[in-house]
Amino acid sequence: MSKIEVNTVAPQCGTTLTLGESGDTVTLGSGASQSGFGRTGTVDWVTTIKTNSDSPLTVADGKGYFLNTTSGTITVNLPAGTAGAIVAFKDYANTWDNNAVTLVPNGSDKIGGIAANSVLETESQSVTLIFTDSTRGWIDIHDSTSNVEGAKFIAATGGTVTTVCTNFKVHTFTSPGTFCVSSAGNTAGSNTVSYIVVAGGGGTDRGNPGSIGGGGGGGFREGLGVNDSYTGSPLRAPTGVPVTVTGFPITVGAGGTGGAPCTPTSAATQGSSSIFSTITSAGGGKANVGTPGPGAGGSGGGGPTSPGPGQCASTQIGTGNTPPVTPPQGNPGGFGLSTCGPGAPFTYRGGGGGGATAAGTAASPSAGGAGGAGATTSINGSPTTFSGGGGGASGKEPSGSDVPAGAGGTGGGGAGGARANGTAGTVNTGGGGGGAGYGPGGTIRSGSAGGSGIVIIRYKFQ
Repeated sequence: MSKIEVNTVAPQCGTTLTLGESGDTVTLGSGASQSGFGRTGTVDWVTTIKTNSDSPLTVADGKGYFLNTTSGTITVNLPAGTAGAIVAFKDYANTWDNNAVTLVPNGSDKIGGIAANSVLETESQSVTLIFTDSTRGWIDIHDSTSNVEGAKFIAATGGTVTTVCTNFKVHTFTSPGTFCVSSAGNTAGSNTVSYIVVAGGGGTDRGNPGSIGGGGGGGFREGLGVNDSYTGSPLRAPTGVPVTVTGFPITVGAGGTGGAPCTPTSAATQGSSSIFSTITSAGGGKANVGTPGPGAGGSGGGGPTSPGPGQCASTQIGTGNTPPVTPPQGNPGGFGLSTCGPGAPFTYRGGGGGGATAAGTAASPSAGGAGGAGATTSINGSPTTFSGGGGGASGKEPSGSDVPAGAGGTGGGGAGGARANGTAGTVNTGGGGGGAGYGPGGTIRSGSAGGSGIVIIRYKFQ
């Protein structure tokens, strides 16, 4: 290899100097720097991170700066504007939304055609500015808010933890507890959780002397976290709950109580609410007689019967989705049916309690009303149904024959009693209790309890 040592290379004639021939590569020696070749349109980044302690920061043409505003705002003095000057800035710690960066033009220079400061206050923002002329001054030629980083995932403890579909953790709470998050993750991995929050189902009153409707299913609410996918219920919201590094208290609602046969003041009660973060599901409505009648709740209690001439279909049912949320957390109960008209045969049928996805069925002459269907989700890795309404009862007949009571709704709803006690709602499903039917010889039957609720949380962990 030949070596030429000179201080200056100049063209023999004209103003054009050519190094190499077409197809050749001209390379600077290792460690050498260039000057005078012009700019390629990018900046040379200053690798020393600038913080609030460097403010006000005077920046140079051709340089890019990483600005960390964790400890406070930063003021940046731009260089004197000359055509083609270029500067760039990047939100180093994703904190510009909390502590902004203020760009101050030099003298009478403008930013985007206005002789005034400009404020950068968007999280993860990066900006490149080129100076054009005295009319427009510094113009933004690149502005991004993409936070390109590796995937980070949620990590947490609490409840009963299982792994499903290889990459997902499921935390199941069948009683009160705490969901403790130790890593909040990010959008590239996971930073929101999927959930179901199921409240306790409603209890039912004693059968005295008519037949009681079914208790309403506990309110059912479901949401889908980022980067999660499973077969959910029709009530699933498209967004999950965002999490931070903290402990989230979990409330699991108890089922409502049933009325005792020999204690007139021991009436049925509504189920209790279940709570996770910002999500609250209301307890299922109770099913009772008298005033004010069946209760409202996540789903409403079914209508009772009332003995005596002139009593037909009941006008009392419990309303669902109370308080209202979107998507709705439940449905109303169905109407009961009583003796209709003087001298008519006694007919006592309770209406079904409302379920998460269907209203309770109204009673008919041939049967008590069935409880409304609950909601089916595979959040825990297999199809499981929650928040079914309790079935309405059937009472005594002059012939002494039994008329079928209403079936419990899928999702833990208890069956109504045919001249008998109803069945309690299934624990940890939010199912409503089954109605009690007035028994042979005027026997008063016990009301039944609603099923307790449940909270399930799911997220991608790897």
